[in-house]
Amino acid sequence: MTAELFRALHHGGTPLVLPNAWDPVSARLVAEAGFSAVATSSGAVARVLGYDDGQLTPPETMFAAVARIVRAVDVPVTADVEAGYGLPPKEFAERLLETGAVGCNLEDSVGGALVDIAQQADYLTEVRAAAGAELVINARVDTFIRPVDDPVDEAVRRGRAYRRAGVDCVYPILAPLDQLAQVAEAVGGPINGHAKTGGPTPAELAAAGATRISYGTSVHEYVMAQLRELLPTLTT
Repeated sequence: MTAELFRALHHGGTPLVLPNAWDPVSARLVAEAGFSAVATSSGAVARVLGYDDGQLTPPETMFAAVARIVRAVDVPVTADVEAGYGLPPKEFAERLLETGAVGCNLEDSVGGALVDIAQQADYLTEVRAAAGAELVINARVDTFIRPVDDPVDEAVRRGRAYRRAGVDCVYPILAPLDQLAQVAEAVGGPINGHAKTGGPTPAELAAAGATRISYGTSVHEYVMAQLRELLPTLTT
């Protein structure tokens, strides 16, 4: 599926739900379950590769992991690539497109601090210019997970700036439902809501205005918790 067809999934009457995968096996399971696309989780992929979240995975290692996931499924893949790993925007776009991914998630904080809004908007503008329509860009807004006086106001300010930069979707990660609704109303266009295995649910997020819903690391964490409980029983 092309980026244009994947982009269209953000504008249907039903929210695009993306349980995030971390390797070819989990990606195949997502596709086999009938989901129309696969999103990767940078945190989960990093941990599977022996690193941790926070841009600690070498970019060539992350891109290779994304490429393996793309080859494993027949549905479009959108990659969570943290803040771009410090790569220049043109190089970042070219290397990501080489993996076969048709979308990406780019966050606006590094090292636990928000990136300057103008700097982030410029980066997104240049990624869009380099990729053209071949990437569906999901701009993560981190105001609800970083120290901010008014996370809603700042999320709206950033979301609007990122829209002007040409992104396809704005992702105010971990915004509470009532505040997500405020951001969605003020920013407009496709909004990514953050679901978890224990809630909020896709239905709740959709009611708050989300048109795209992803699970981040929560599915991987759930599976690992199940494995942790299973392992002690295997010795008896």
